[in-house]
Amino acid sequence: MDLSVIGQYRIEYIEWAVLPGERARSAGCNARLGVHGRNVPQPFARIAVADQIGFGWSRVTREQADRIVGKSISSLFLDSGLIKPEYRCIEFPLLDCVGRLLNKPVYSLVQNPNRKSENKQLRVPCYDTSLYFDELNIPDSTKAIELMKTEVLEGLHNGHLNFKVKVGRGAKHMGLLEGLKRDIEVIMAVREVAGPPGKLMIDANNGYNLNLTKEVLSATKAAEIFWIEEPFHEDPVLLGDLKEWMAAENLKCLIGDGEGLAAPHLMDWAKKGLVDVLQYDLRDYGFCSWLELGQLLDRHNVKSAPHNYGGPYGNYAMAHLLTAIEGFLFVEWDDVKVAGLECDGYRIQQGALVVPETPGFGLQLEEGYYKSHVMENGWSVKV
Repeated sequence: MDLSVIGQYRIEYIEWAVLPGERARSAGCNARLGVHGRNVPQPFARIAVADQIGFGWSRVTREQADRIVGKSISSLFLDSGLIKPEYRCIEFPLLDCVGRLLNKPVYSLVQNPNRKSENKQLRVPCYDTSLYFDELNIPDSTKAIELMKTEVLEGLHNGHLNFKVKVGRGAKHMGLLEGLKRDIEVIMAVREVAGPPGKLMIDANNGYNLNLTKEVLSATKAAEIFWIEEPFHEDPVLLGDLKEWMAAENLKCLIGDGEGLAAPHLMDWAKKGLVDVLQYDLRDYGFCSWLELGQLLDRHNVKSAPHNYGGPYGNYAMAHLLTAIEGFLFVEWDDVKVAGLECDGYRIQQGALVVPETPGFGLQLEEGYYKSHVMENGWSVKV
C-alpha cells in the first residue's frame, strides 16, 4: 500500500457511537445458546483526515482515541502496509479513510500482487447464515420442517444459493435422539429446497461428539455437505479419527473451526490436515490480522472463511479480503439492517456478493443520524 501521497496527513478527530441494528427476522437458538433475537446494536467510529471522513465498526475507547488523534497516517502503518497492532482498534475506519483519500476500494489496496487482476467487478461467494433452531416451539415435526423450508425460500428470494444450517438440537434443546432426527430432517429439507447448485454447510457449535458427527454425516451423505463447523470441542485425536472415517466413507466434507476460540493450536492442526477451514472472527481477530493469517494459510493449502455472525458491517468489509487471500471461501451473510448505514452499491446475486468499485469500503453513513447518536450515547475526541 503506497502511502507516500497521504502519509503526512494527520488524524483530526475520532468520534464513536452505537447504532441500532435489526435482523430481517428473529434468530432462534443454536446448540449452546437460547434465542438470539432481532436486535444487533453496532459500534461505529468515524475519523477525519484532511478533507475525508472514514468510518467503520470499532470498539475503540475514548482513552485509545486520545492517544491516536493528531498522529500522522504513516505513523499508524507498518512498512508492510498493514496497520500497526496497537492502532487496529480503528482499522476499519482507517482503511476506509485511506481508500477514500487514494480514491481506491480497500480490496484494491490490499490485493496480493501475485494474484492476477481480472479487470471486472468483484464478486465474492457468500452464504445465508440465518438458519437457526427457529422451529423448536412447533411440536409437529412436519410443520416444523415446513417452517425451515420457508426460511430457505426467503434466502433464495434474496439472491442466496449457499446456506449454513445450525445443528445440535439434541445437545440442549431437545432429547438426544429426537434432536438428532430433527437435525437430519432439516439438513435434507434445506438441500431439497435449495437445490444442487449451491454449497450446504452445517454448524454444530460443539454440540456433537465424534459418533454423533459420524451418524449425521452418514445419514446426510446425499446432501453433499461442504463443511461441518465445530462438530465437537477441539481435540486432535477425535479430529484425526473423523478425518480417517470420512476418507473411508468417501465423504468430501471439510472440517471448519476457530469461531469460538482463535487458539494457536488450531493453526498447527490445520497444517497437519486435521482442520480444513479456519474461521477466526473477522471483528475480534481483525481485518489486518486476517490479511496476515490468510496468506499463511494459503501456503499450507488451508481455506479461509472468517466468522461474521452479528456483524453487518462485516457483510461488506469481509468481501475485500478476497483479493488478498487465495483460499478465501465465503462471506458469512447475517441479514441485519443498521439504521443510518447506506450500502446501495452492494447486492447479492446468484450466491455472490457484488462489490462496488467505490473508494474505501463503499458504504455511507447518514450524517445527521450518526451525529445524533454521538450526542446520545457516544463521544468525540479532537486535536
